[in-house]
Amino acid sequence: MQHNYWIYLFIMFAVTYLVRVLPLVVFKKITNRFVRSFLTYIPYAVLAAMTFPAVFFAVDCIPAAAAGVVAGVIAALAGGSLFTVAISASAVVYVLLLIL
Repeated sequence: MQHNYWIYLFIMFAVTYLVRVLPLVVFKKITNRFVRSFLTYIPYAVLAAMTFPAVFFAVDCIPAAAAGVVAGVIAALAGGSLFTVAISASAVVYVLLLIL
């Protein structure tokens, strides 16, 4: 049986494109300020919900992971860049894993 991979590629492209473009088209027409502000925070909430559990299962020591989260939050609240937050959290976890 001969497979035409171009058809598969086009279908994958169409599905991915629709998933990304359809919300932009649909949500442009929403004029309610509350709904628009609510939808603005959805990407951040989804990213946090996907990332936060993975932080605690990345290492075997839960207290070190928790300390890394606290260090990252403190660095973020202090106005650090994404790089600074990531490095500070990783450094705290690394040092605590060496100690524990």
